[in-house]
Amino acid sequence: MLSFRLTAMRSRTRSASGTCLPVVTVCLLAAAWCFRPSLAAAQSKSPLDEARHRMVEDDIIGGGIKNPRVIQAMRETPRHEFVPWQLRQNAYYDMSLPIGEQQTISGPFVVAYMTEQLDPQPTDTVLEIGTGSGYQAAVLSPLVKDVYTIEILEPLGKRAEQTLKRLKYDNVHVKIGDGYQGWPEHAPFDKIIVTCSPEKVPQPLVDQLQEGGKMVIPVGERFEQMLYLYTKKNGQLVAEPLRPTLFVPMTGTAEAGREVQPDPLHPQIVHGGFEEPVGDDGEPRGWYYCRLMKVVDADDAPEGKHYITFTNDVPGRTSRALQGFAVDGKKIGQIEVSAMIRGRDIKAGPTVDQLPQISLTYYDDNWAIIGRNFAGPYRGTFDWQRVTEKLPVPVKATKCIMHIGLLGGVGEFSVDDVSIRAIPR
Repeated sequence: MLSFRLTAMRSRTRSASGTCLPVVTVCLLAAAWCFRPSLAAAQSKSPLDEARHRMVEDDIIGGGIKNPRVIQAMRETPRHEFVPWQLRQNAYYDMSLPIGEQQTISGPFVVAYMTEQLDPQPTDTVLEIGTGSGYQAAVLSPLVKDVYTIEILEPLGKRAEQTLKRLKYDNVHVKIGDGYQGWPEHAPFDKIIVTCSPEKVPQPLVDQLQEGGKMVIPVGERFEQMLYLYTKKNGQLVAEPLRPTLFVPMTGTAEAGREVQPDPLHPQIVHGGFEEPVGDDGEPRGWYYCRLMKVVDADDAPEGKHYITFTNDVPGRTSRALQGFAVDGKKIGQIEVSAMIRGRDIKAGPTVDQLPQISLTYYDDNWAIIGRNFAGPYRGTFDWQRVTEKLPVPVKATKCIMHIGLLGGVGEFSVDDVSIRAIPR
């Protein structure tokens, strides 16, 4: 998604059109392997309050969120109340956390970013397609008139409703059901926010959006998506692409009916030459939650005309880009990683493992981390060189996230021509 401290990283009810699993932004999943720099603790009433203030400074403001109302809502919303008690110590790290029923709570930065893009106003009525925790609805509550949140799974929906009532979010209204069918009896909505990824925008949500209203939703293939801001004009949605992203998709009939399905027997990295930047932020297509990274246009690029460079001068602050892909660990025994890299004055962060690398983090069917290995780490100053390493794949792996960058180190780290090759078990 951001800088992090080291930390460990969703019933089965399905409707005819499918249900969705929660957003698990890759940057948040990657939090298990990154650190964030320490800042002076804010004056507050408890360690959890202090942690929340640090999170807002480091990850919300530090991540580029500027809307003062959104920042204040993030500062005041007690995220620890929406996670299981045994995970409260991790509530204010910018990462997803399991909340039961194979679901997770979305990370704070993604919540803040999507909320800011929605441009919430005090008179708005908002439909939120939730993932079970109630956290996104709680953040929206002080910013708008009413929030109608649809939670997909009954046990989590009941728990979220109880939590929201206990904390007196009186303008949040909870329904358990298929979020992609919307809530027609309360339509039209001024704004709609969706925290799981369909292949295309569900038509009921288009129908229930007010003319002139806005919708924030991740759309695309299972491992290559774009976060869009849509505005309804003359009954049609006008799209504004925001940034590449990776949200966990929905499940069920609609998910199985996707036109493009991933191929776990032939995993690949898309746009490993960084030749296709997208959006005003310049993030290359297919790469998500880039931080302290820029696409460089240069005639001397090792491959094509572009490469990426990560730059950081604050030890411990993460600098990275991420990409996800499917892999069948039962059939694939190794993944060969290859890339061109260059370094300038690279030094470790506060810990010796905070150095540039190309790492692979593996997940099972439930998005639980089951392993990690990496090519590198790299340090010092060196010219362009090819690195190639064969990395083992856990048998239970079904998904993988590649992380490249300084990852807490300082200096300059450039990368080009990234590729992978599956080796049968």
